[in-house]
Amino acid sequence: MTLSQQEIARAPKVVLHDHLDGGLRPATVVELAAEIGHQLPSADAASLGRWFQESSDSGSLERYLETFDHTVAVMQQKDAIARVAAECVEDLANDGVVYAEVRYAPEQHLEGGLTLGEVVEAVRDGFAIGERRAGAAGRQIVVRQLLTAMRHAARSMEIAELAVHYRDQGVVGFDIAGAEAGYPPTRHIDAFEYLQRENAHFTIHAGEGFGLPSIWQALQWCGADRLGHGVRIIDDIEVAPDGSVQLGRLAAYVRDKRVPLEMCPTSNIQTGAAKSIEEHPIGLLTRLRFRVTVNTDNRLMSDTSMTKELHRLCEAFGYGLSDLQWFAVNAMKSAFLPFDRRLALINDVIKPGYSALTAERAFAQMQTGRA
Repeated sequence: MTLSQQEIARAPKVVLHDHLDGGLRPATVVELAAEIGHQLPSADAASLGRWFQESSDSGSLERYLETFDHTVAVMQQKDAIARVAAECVEDLANDGVVYAEVRYAPEQHLEGGLTLGEVVEAVRDGFAIGERRAGAAGRQIVVRQLLTAMRHAARSMEIAELAVHYRDQGVVGFDIAGAEAGYPPTRHIDAFEYLQRENAHFTIHAGEGFGLPSIWQALQWCGADRLGHGVRIIDDIEVAPDGSVQLGRLAAYVRDKRVPLEMCPTSNIQTGAAKSIEEHPIGLLTRLRFRVTVNTDNRLMSDTSMTKELHRLCEAFGYGLSDLQWFAVNAMKSAFLPFDRRLALINDVIKPGYSALTAERAFAQMQTGRA
C-alpha cells in the first residue's frame, strides 16, 4: 500500500537544495510588494501563487526567470529578508523537515542599500527566529545557510570569502548557480581554490541544464563536495535491452566516491531535465545505490514540499518508509554540518522517527487484517 501524504508528512526529512528566494509564501510576496510599491502580476495571494506555478510550467525560460524578479524585489530590506527567512524555517518544520541547508545569492539583495554582510546577518537572524517559533510549536529543526555566487557574475571570490567569514555564524558552505551552458564552473576556479585552502565546504549546480562535462569539471577541476542536481549523470549509464547496466567511468567514479546528488524531481521536470517523475533518473540511480538525496529546489515556483516530492516518488516507484529513511540518512550524511551533529540527528531523530512510523504502520495493517 502506497504511503499517504499524511504518513510522509510525519516522517523526519532532510533537505539540502532549497532556494530562499524560491520558497516565499504568496501572501508574504503580496504584503512586502505593497510596502515598497512593487507591481505584481496579481495582488491576490491565491492568484499570485497560481501565476508562479503556471509561469514555471510554461516552458518559457524568460517567464520562469521573471518569477524570481518578483521574489528578489521584495527581499531588499533587512526586515523583509529576516521575515522571509523565518517563514522559510517554519514552513519546512511544518513539513517534517528536521535539518535544512537553504541557499541564496547575497549579491542579489543589495538594491536597498544593504551590504553583503548585512544580508547574511538578516538571514541568520530570521533563521534563528524561525527555529524558536518551530520549537515552541513542538517541531525541532536546524537550518543553515549556503551562500551562492552567480556563474555569470564576477563576485564568486567575494562570496566565497563571505562564506568563510560567517562559517561560525550559521553559514555552512558555498554554492554556485545560474546558467550552466557558456558559464562553466572553471571560470570561478580561484574561489574554489580559496575555499579548499580554508577547508570550507561547497556544492556546485552541475548536470542540470548541461551534461557530463559540467559534472566532470565540478568534480575534477573544482573539487565540489556535492552536485546540485547532477541528474545528467544518467547520460553516462547504459541500460541494455536485457536490463543489465553498464556505468561509464564518470558515473562509476560518482557512485564509488559517494558523491551526493542533490536531486529535485519536480523542478527537473519544469526545466526539461526529466520528462516525468516516472522517467526521472532518480529511479535508476536509487536502484544502483548512488548517493541520492531528494530536494525541493523552489517550493513556490514548483508548488511543492518535501512531503509532495517524496509522495510523488512513492507513487512512481513504490517506495516505502525504509526508502524514505535511506534518502534522509543519505542527505544527513552529506550535510555540511559537523560530523557529531550529523550523527546525533541520524541516531536520535531520523532513525527513531522512522522506527516509530514503521511500528505504527505494521500495527495498523495487523488491525486491518483482523477486521
